[in-house]
Amino acid sequence: MKVTITGRKVNLRENFKELARKKLSRFDRIFNENASAKVVVTVERNRQTVEITIVSDGMIFRGEAADPEMNNALDQVISVLGRQIRKNKAKLDKQIHSTALDQYVQQYVNATEEPEEEYKVVRTKHFIVKPMSVNEAILQMNLLEHQFFMFRNEETEEINVVYRRRQGNYGLLEPEEND
Repeated sequence: MKVTITGRKVNLRENFKELARKKLSRFDRIFNENASAKVVVTVERNRQTVEITIVSDGMIFRGEAADPEMNNALDQVISVLGRQIRKNKAKLDKQIHSTALDQYVQQYVNATEEPEEEYKVVRTKHFIVKPMSVNEAILQMNLLEHQFFMFRNEETEEINVVYRRRQGNYGLLEPEEND
């Protein structure tokens, strides 16, 4: 797995980078060598946030944790990613190395195994996707009091999604061609 480590508002020490690579290496047996992991560490006041995104064969796994200590946040986000993989094991079997995934899940599964959840669509909405700017889409989302809003970006003519992040800021999802 290719690992990229970036620090925002912080110069990362080499020992933290090695620790992050070591902790991510436990996922090597699950993902193929084409998988990539991005680790982004952000420091704001007394809070250090570690965000890890793993991309493999079109599947995206993302976890984020914040803690006053950078190493604790790293431990928490690795646990989050492990839980995501275990929880979605059945659905992921078709996407990635199933035998490696079985070994990983058996190693970390609890005695009280959670029943596999089935996704159920309870409502489908249809609406006209109007071309608008990102700012207009955020305004529309706020007016509707939604957490996200899908629209056609007037600059790119692509379908985009704006969403409200936990910190109160906004995010924008844009489509990208798979390499």
